[in-house]
Parts: sequence; C-alpha cells; structure tokens
Amino acid sequence: MSTEENKENARRAVEEVLNKGDLSLANELVDANYIGHQPGLPDFKGPEGFRQYMTMMRTAFPDIHLTVEDTVAEGDKVVNRYTGRGTHKGELMGIAPTGKQATITGMVISHYVGGKQVEAWVSSDMLGMLQQLGVAPPVGQA
Repeated sequence: MSTEENKENARRAVEEVLNKGDLSLANELVDANYIGHQPGLPDFKGPEGFRQYMTMMRTAFPDIHLTVEDTVAEGDKVVNRYTGRGTHKGELMGIAPTGKQATITGMVISHYVGGKQVEAWVSSDMLGMLQQLGVAPPVGQA
C-alpha cells in the first residue's frame, strides 16, 4: 500500500470509527496482530482490542469528536496530531462520570503493513484532561 493509502486509513480510523462509531471497520483497518499502546493502559491487541479501546472512549465521551490538525507520513508510518473534545458522561479508567466537557491534544504514530495498522503509539495530555474533569489538581496545587 502507498503512503497516501495509509494516510486515508488513518483518517478513516478517526472519522469513521471514533467520531462516528462504526466499529465494524476494525477488521478492515487493523491487522490481526495489531498492538495499540497508550501510557497508563494495558496494550490493546488485534481488531477486538481496537474495538475495545474505541468503545471505552465513546462510552466515556459519547459526543467525542477528534479533529486531525496535522498528518505527516513517511514510508509505513503515519502521524496524526489531534484535538479531541467531548463530555464525560461514562466511566473512564475507573473515574465516575463528571458531566464536564474536556479538550485533549495528542498524537498517534501508526505503523502500517499491507494497508492495515499493525501498531499504534498514542501520546496525549491526560493530565490536562483530568484537570478539566476536576479529578486532578491544577499544576502547583496539592
């Protein structure tokens, strides 16, 4: 697959799976040996793990919407820098719903083989999001 096709598949993972909730695309977009890494969470493996991660995010933030701000691709890697917004209406990593809106920024580096994502590394401003939800103190305050 070409770099442009990999970029399109990365876009589809955001727009169609996360933003619109079409979890049926998991088998099409991620490899059977897929591994998704996000600090603080166990690795998500295979299409089922991908679906579980997307379900966790959509359950915690039913109105979640990620906007891809920048996409950079070279060879078999695609990097998306994003801004995400949503209202915390479901449990997130053991945190009860707060009803508060949050904005989060981050990046995802995705590795593709044969047009499917085989590995992804997510890096996002979790502390900032937790502060917006009122479950972590502002910086400099205990």
